[in-house]
Amino acid sequence: MLNKIIKRGHKKVPKSDPSDFVVAASGNRSSGSVSTSNVVVNHASRGAGAGAGVGMMNNWMQQQTVMSAAVPAPATIEALPMLKDVPMAERQSLFLRKLQVCCYQLDFNDTMKMVREKEIKRQTLAELVDCVQSNSLKISEINQEEMLKMISVNVFRCLPPASHENTGSENVEPEEEEQYLEASWPHLQLVYELLLRYIVSADTDTKVAKRFIDHSFVLKLLDSFESEDPREREYLKTILHRIYGKFMVHRPFIRKAINNIFYRFIYETERHSGIGELLEILGSIINGFALPMKEEHKLFLVRALIPLHKPKPIAMYHQQLSYCIVQFVEKDYKLCDTVIRGLLKYWPVTNCQKEVLFLGELEEVLEATQAAEFQRCMVPLFRQVARCLNSPHFQVAERALFLWNNEHVVSLIAQNRNVILPIIFEALEKNIRSHWNQAVNGLTVNVRKMFLEMDADLFEDCQKQYVEKAARATDLEKQRELRWQRLAAAAGQGG
Repeated sequence: MLNKIIKRGHKKVPKSDPSDFVVAASGNRSSGSVSTSNVVVNHASRGAGAGAGVGMMNNWMQQQTVMSAAVPAPATIEALPMLKDVPMAERQSLFLRKLQVCCYQLDFNDTMKMVREKEIKRQTLAELVDCVQSNSLKISEINQEEMLKMISVNVFRCLPPASHENTGSENVEPEEEEQYLEASWPHLQLVYELLLRYIVSADTDTKVAKRFIDHSFVLKLLDSFESEDPREREYLKTILHRIYGKFMVHRPFIRKAINNIFYRFIYETERHSGIGELLEILGSIINGFALPMKEEHKLFLVRALIPLHKPKPIAMYHQQLSYCIVQFVEKDYKLCDTVIRGLLKYWPVTNCQKEVLFLGELEEVLEATQAAEFQRCMVPLFRQVARCLNSPHFQVAERALFLWNNEHVVSLIAQNRNVILPIIFEALEKNIRSHWNQAVNGLTVNVRKMFLEMDADLFEDCQKQYVEKAARATDLEKQRELRWQRLAAAAGQGG
């Protein structure tokens, strides 16, 4: 059976099938050319439930075994001469042979295994990077295609199941998980560097390159953002951003594909390692949107970005998300009402850390809000702020009070004080009378004083209404107590 698997791994595949990446062996063993197995890209394990974690790990190990069984014997990889040491006429063929050497799959989990072969591949990759970066060789179209195939063989691999899938636990917080580092990074980094240098090179013709860097290639790059190694995600972020900038034909497709990743994360898995990096790319893209903004982009804000406030692990990517949201508001101030109402829709009920994040983002959005838009949403907004002012968690109450440190926010409040002060007056009084935290108490006194100086008559009216409301509440409580006493007495007489 093993022999059949090995033979199948060496079988040539027609070039017409873009899903398979195979470099066929040419020449004898001394030439250093290598035949590689088909590479299966499968991230199904990342979307599975916790109960499937062990099964996914077994599947991944079986696939790795098949792939490692299908690579040639160690003797087939040998050092080749440097490109600069051969005549110009032979460099294209040597470049191809070096690409074939770099397709060789090695086991990096055992540091003592195939040390010589690993060093040969590392040196070969480094030379290819230098060649593309220095533009010392005009790479033929055939070699460009083979280079992208080699990159695909190395990069588009089966990622191991995420750490929470190994344990079968869904309760582990993502920020508490141990950081995973890819064992093959010494080689993988050079492969990513080669791809990056190829994309940014002035010699790379997009009309030619888009045949190899197609939609299938882009989707597999996006799949790779599931990698738990932050170094790999950083390279992927840079590369995808460069592809977006250079290949205009791919732009709508990339935006749509990122949308789909977000939808799956929000409504299905709430597990994905690369949300922050994808949002960083989008932050730069949003910054470049032309005005007036397309309806497609506004729908993206409403359907994808605002719902990203819902998942529990928002702290992992909130900084990047907040930047994207604020970019939209700064581009089109009329979106302020939409954004603020979206924040209120997903406002956390029991998660105090998320509330602090939301309040910080709210202040940034209000910075870019104009008076007309503010008036449309100020009533529901300050009802929520009032609840935050009375939060028993001192950080939430403190962060809500910090809104009055912002001059622009204070200006908006002052213009609409007749509506806002009656909404929050009771919350301010409660804090002064009964909040346990001294810092919150002091900040509340300052805000109260600010309103008093802003409009003394309005303040007195609100205070009068508060006293009357408190008196009515006291009367109701007394009446309730009397009723209970009568009921108790009647029950005693009946007994």
